[in-house]
Amino acid sequence: MTPRGVPVGTAPGAPPRPSGRRVLLGVLGDIVVPIALYYGLRAAGVSVFAALLAGALLPALTTAAQWLRTRSVEGMAGLVAGTMMLGVAAALIGGSPRFLLAKDGWLTGAAGLWFLISIRARRPLLFHGGRPLLEGRFRSDGTSWDVLWEREPAFRRIWRVSTAIWGVAMLLDAAARVVMAYTLPVDTVPGLGALLWPVTLLLLQVVNGVYYEVSGLWRLTSGAGVRRVDD
Repeated sequence: MTPRGVPVGTAPGAPPRPSGRRVLLGVLGDIVVPIALYYGLRAAGVSVFAALLAGALLPALTTAAQWLRTRSVEGMAGLVAGTMMLGVAAALIGGSPRFLLAKDGWLTGAAGLWFLISIRARRPLLFHGGRPLLEGRFRSDGTSWDVLWEREPAFRRIWRVSTAIWGVAMLLDAAARVVMAYTLPVDTVPGLGALLWPVTLLLLQVVNGVYYEVSGLWRLTSGAGVRRVDD
């Protein structure tokens, strides 16, 4: 990489690669810690509603701390915090633990719709999400993804289809979460919801990995399937 943090073949100013530590802290802050807090408070005799409320407020506090530190908020973090706060406000008005349990479903559904809507954008959402992780790293000859996007219709199609796969999967995941929230015993839902995240993500990784191989994404990024254009 040159300069540091910028993938080979990308221009300075491209999105930085997320570090493993940052990703891990995000998972802990948004999933593991709220679940642990919920069951810890329940074991201490706190009501279901209060325990759920405490866990729901954590992403908002994390986003507020980021804003105070950097005076900026990442798009997804802002979406998570905003949705959480709307869910908390609605739950406070209605006093419904079930609604708070279903908040992850509503959030995931909103994200899934965002993915699907972005298919018609200039560049779909998954292109922006995958670029910092893959460009210049995996089976790459160093060609910028900007170049591939402009020159290769197949490259553009792959990312639009992949974004659609993510959007549909997230909507299905959201539906499962809402059904669980309103039908299962209250204290089982947070744990099952946490287990559903790795299952959904693992299936998405497998399906997308197979699709990328079959569709020829890695042939394009490695230069083997790129149409040569004289400058």
